[in-house]
Amino acid sequence: MKEINSFVKRPEVLSPAGDKERLMAAVSFGADAVYLAGQAFGMRTSPNNFSEEEIVKAVDFAHKNSVKVYVTCNTLPHNEEVPKLPAFIQKLADAQVDAIIVADVGVLQLAKKYAPDVDVHISTQAGVVNYLTARAFYELGAKRVILARELTLEEIATIRAKTDRDLELEVFVHGSMCVSFSGRCLLSSYLTGRDANRGDCAQPCRWKYSLVEENREGQHFSIMEENNGAYILNSRDLCMINHIPEIINAGATSLKIEGRAKSAYYVATTTNAYHNAVDLYLSGKPIEPWIIEELEKISHREYSTGFFFGSEPGQIYSNGGYIRKYDVVAVCDGFKDGKIEVTQRNKFSKGDTLDVLEPGCRAFEAKVEKIFDQWGNELDSAPHAMQKLTIMLDMGKKVLPGAYLRKKR
Repeated sequence: MKEINSFVKRPEVLSPAGDKERLMAAVSFGADAVYLAGQAFGMRTSPNNFSEEEIVKAVDFAHKNSVKVYVTCNTLPHNEEVPKLPAFIQKLADAQVDAIIVADVGVLQLAKKYAPDVDVHISTQAGVVNYLTARAFYELGAKRVILARELTLEEIATIRAKTDRDLELEVFVHGSMCVSFSGRCLLSSYLTGRDANRGDCAQPCRWKYSLVEENREGQHFSIMEENNGAYILNSRDLCMINHIPEIINAGATSLKIEGRAKSAYYVATTTNAYHNAVDLYLSGKPIEPWIIEELEKISHREYSTGFFFGSEPGQIYSNGGYIRKYDVVAVCDGFKDGKIEVTQRNKFSKGDTLDVLEPGCRAFEAKVEKIFDQWGNELDSAPHAMQKLTIMLDMGKKVLPGAYLRKKR
């Protein structure tokens, strides 16, 4: 196994936090830092984003657990939005966030003015693909650049070698890929009026397309030799779990997991996998098969290694959906009187073998021996979503709070 470059410290595992539940999952399952959005200026518009009061609470919770918080301010604001920026940035500073993520040079200047003690990270939306631009942002006051996903490992290593060692390099290692360069896509704007560069992408790249000849209305022609059209823009997902040594040795400071719009279970599973993979590498051990298997237990499109080895990830032409091999059937709330307290998510039954993922641990399998409702009545199955239950697993196994109980499809 390769030695780690002398100038590279242990890279952080950076996880998405789309809401409070996902924030708690990221912290519980080993994130060193999280990135989240307020209710303005972030690249994922969602009612689940954090209010100003919630950001304060999120920072307090994360900091108590030695986890950093980075807040996105990386949309490309139009003129009418600019007057709102100073107050927003000042409130982030007051909340004591660890960094503000920006894509626009003007916003960078405002961040340095209104939050001078807060680090500034340059978003992947800025499209940094060379050391010259990385240097320029550093000279403008940026602490970190989030590199474009279109770079190879060799190019990342060159940027690391030709920039100041104090400049941090953040690299995406897992999650959805965008068909457009650094996410700068106009397809959603053209087809739906929703601007991807202002956080409102409708993801039309995931839709199915066919050709229509203008004089033959209603006659659709497949783009590929298939019967049902083609998903010509539907990119594979990125997964670099097998290549942690190469990324670390290229000089990455931070390993970023994409997915603020994805579930808390996704956040927990990916965070746990990459945290353990980094720990194993830094202790001189190879990655263990169970870590790789974990990433097959979440919903995902076909995996690829993106552009890291010089080839494009390619598209999935046959379908636009996800691969789902497991369902989360319950989340552990606690353990009391020899029984596991859970909240049901999907149906499971007495006698089922469940796969249990606890915070920071390797998953294990256990059989459901008994199920009880909240009044103590024994059940044969649990078909009601969000029902509070107590269960008993074989061999009297306990389960840590926050654990996910899964069932193979």
